Amino acid sequence: MNRFSLLVVGSLLSTSTLSLAQTTGGLPQALLELVGSVTLSDAQVVEASKQAVQQMDAQNQVAGPSDPYTVRLNKIVARHHTISGIPVNYKVYLTKDVNAFATADGSVRVFKGLMDIMTDQEVLAVMGHEMGHVVNKDSRDGMKAALRRSAVRDGLASRSGTVGQVARSQFGAAADYLLGAKFSRQQETEADDYSYQFLKKNGYSVLALATSFEKLAKLGGGGGPEFISDHPDSAKRAQRVRDRARQDGLAR
Repeated sequence: MNRFSLLVVGSLLSTSTLSLAQTTGGLPQALLELVGSVTLSDAQVVEASKQAVQQMDAQNQVAGPSDPYTVRLNKIVARHHTISGIPVNYKVYLTKDVNAFATADGSVRVFKGLMDIMTDQEVLAVMGHEMGHVVNKDSRDGMKAALRRSAVRDGLASRSGTVGQVARSQFGAAADYLLGAKFSRQQETEADDYSYQFLKKNGYSVLALATSFEKLAKLGGGGGPEFISDHPDSAKRAQRVRDRARQDGLAR
């Protein structure tokens, strides 16, 4: 995510080599039942997010425990297995895309391509942004809206005997959301602010957030990959971070 918009993310996600066709087969019966309603509680949306991520993990190449990318990521997040009271689980997708996302259940997925161009603290800054979307309920609300739209579109509320078929469509909507979530300008700014405070609180350089945006801006000729550039563009976001750091006495 989209999807940044890191994390899953919010958010802010680029076109991924992950195929939605890879994520729609063999769904657990619990998920079919879970999304078989237009009315979804927050707990159900969190569970739907968890199920979607598990299915994506099963269908795509995930770095193993001894893989250098996993070892590096574990070192980066060693102090942060709980963020704002939310238990977080991390994995690396061995995919060249510059991307990351986080979901409402606290799953954070970082793509190999992003780790290849970022320093450790920049990776953490991106994950802080993605977790900002989770803490601020953006990921939950976006997933809930996506599932509801799909349910209404497919006539789930009025049709019987087709729960499995429609629920598969619902899962497709969930996977689509995870890989292409879009957030408003205000939500992006608030997630940036969360990452800034997260870095500051934990003794990291807040400028890692700025430099991560600057790297992404260079990749996209100013805007950066879609997952990070929607509202506002990456260069402006980097400047906003630098201006705030100077105001806080954390940069010259």
